[in-house]
Amino acid sequence: MTKVPITARGAEKLREELARLKTIDRPRIIQAIAEARAHGDLKENAEYHAAREQQSFTEGRIKDIEGKLSHAHIVDVSTLDAGGKVVFGSTVELSDEDTGESVTYQIVGEDEADIKSGKISINSPIARALIAKREGDVVTVRVPGGERSLEIVEVRYI
Repeated sequence: MTKVPITARGAEKLREELARLKTIDRPRIIQAIAEARAHGDLKENAEYHAAREQQSFTEGRIKDIEGKLSHAHIVDVSTLDAGGKVVFGSTVELSDEDTGESVTYQIVGEDEADIKSGKISINSPIARALIAKREGDVVTVRVPGGERSLEIVEVRYI
């Protein structure tokens, strides 16, 4: 399988979640299963079935995170110097040519993308159009609402 890019901050968040799942959630669920078993008949024991379902979800999430981390290519954005070019991990300030609206995005991996916090996936139409462009360039992006012309105001590596 190929390496998937992820920022150092995104990898750290995944490691923190993995540690929480293994050290806090997993033991709590095991305890809940043990308590539910002590109540007797497992066929009609709702607490037991709920705990087993939660255990299944948690174990699946642990495997998912471990798989993502094992295939991750971690990019430390703060050490990048791409000479003003937009690259994975860079933070880009854009100005919409039509509305004058200003917006800032950081280009991150798929698992880190969160539009509310200004993080867009490297695979999104806007990110794909911005990659390898420089400050001052104007890009035309095809988005669900039509086409947008965006000017790259500033590129930062933070």
